[in-house]
Amino acid sequence: MPANRAFFVTDLHGKKDRYRDLFARVLQDEPPAVFIGGDLTPHFARLTSGEDFFDDYLLPAFKALRAEMTDRYPAVFIIMGNDDPRSEEEYLFRGERAGLWRYMHNRKSVFGTFTVYGYACVPPTPFRLKDWERYDVSRFVDPGCFPPAEGIRTADTGEDLEYCTIQKDLGALTGQDDLSRAIFLFHSPPYQTSLDRAALDGVTVEHVPLDVHIGSIAIKRFIEERKPMLTLHGHVHESTRITGNWLEKIGDTIAINAATDQKGLSLVTISLENPAEAARIIL
Repeated sequence: MPANRAFFVTDLHGKKDRYRDLFARVLQDEPPAVFIGGDLTPHFARLTSGEDFFDDYLLPAFKALRAEMTDRYPAVFIIMGNDDPRSEEEYLFRGERAGLWRYMHNRKSVFGTFTVYGYACVPPTPFRLKDWERYDVSRFVDPGCFPPAEGIRTADTGEDLEYCTIQKDLGALTGQDDLSRAIFLFHSPPYQTSLDRAALDGVTVEHVPLDVHIGSIAIKRFIEERKPMLTLHGHVHESTRITGNWLEKIGDTIAINAATDQKGLSLVTISLENPAEAARIIL
């Protein structure tokens, strides 16, 4: 594999074989950067299995990787996803303090000549865990979905969720920044693209057909209007299988979804100087 290609993975959902495959390829290829796009943990594992996923596995695994690689250890950028309890967020800050990664939700960080931004929230879903959900551009909620204020929240952020939107958050995060060399680590994909296509064909709720595109309108508009260099996404596992596409060009922006519903790790390698030459493999 060519040198100096960054790695992007997402939606590992606590599957240790996928993390092990990722670590093995990082050791082998020594990428300068690794981007991890959320849904890090098993489904409510810490609440049901008795295992503390971060303390018992993820933090020690990253520490072991860093100890083995020493000064070859990559810059790691990480966010949580809608399936990760926000009550576990302190582990992300702890890992950052230990120098294992940069925790990026609602933050930005300089990496060489690039600026990396992170944003974990997704539009309302049918799922009950609401820690990382926001209204999108308005208080509209698709049929079959629940508003962000309804359901389970494992951490109180003190926000008035009735007035929080992804659109407002992205505006506050980026301000008037020049995004021509910006890399965005999102969990949600942009709406009505080949990256947000869900397996909802023919599904109805109270006789209302469901939209098969479940990404964010705000993120799609943001990409079209602000033209960041590269955007990284996950959340919709089946989109690549359905559409045949994991990369889409939106205006001047290269947008990539690395999630998969196949067995194995979906690993995207990216030349940051030429993101259109990205490649995807299943390990």
